[in-house]
Amino acid sequence: MPGFTAHDTTARLPHSAHPHMPVRAQLRFDAELPYGVCLVLGPEGVEGGAVAWYFARDLLHDGGHEPAGYGDVRVEPGRRGEIRVTLCSGDERAVLSLSAPDVTAFLRDSYLLVPPGSESDHLDLDAALARITA
Repeated sequence: MPGFTAHDTTARLPHSAHPHMPVRAQLRFDAELPYGVCLVLGPEGVEGGAVAWYFARDLLHDGGHEPAGYGDVRVEPGRRGEIRVTLCSGDERAVLSLSAPDVTAFLRDSYLLVPPGSESDHLDLDAALARITA
């Protein structure tokens, strides 16, 4: 069952020089990639614009309740009504604050497309193997 959902939101960078300045963000889920989500930051179609981070949907869910993840992406509850996402690349690190209600609505829509625990039912392994071996 193909499906896609995307939720526009804003991120804030609480440890930056401008912690209250909103950054355009979008959470995306594609049922053809059922284990992951995509967080897009910044404007698309502009040179040097959007940056996309892919990580596990379970990580986004679990991090809304308690600290989760290690390595390049970590998610944890923030102040009331927010979820903190820490993105690391080499020595660079960015902490983002996302609206918890926005994340919850996004996850709810993704679960309507692919219920938790049924992700493997939505994988087309034959197509994936064909791409790898081509």
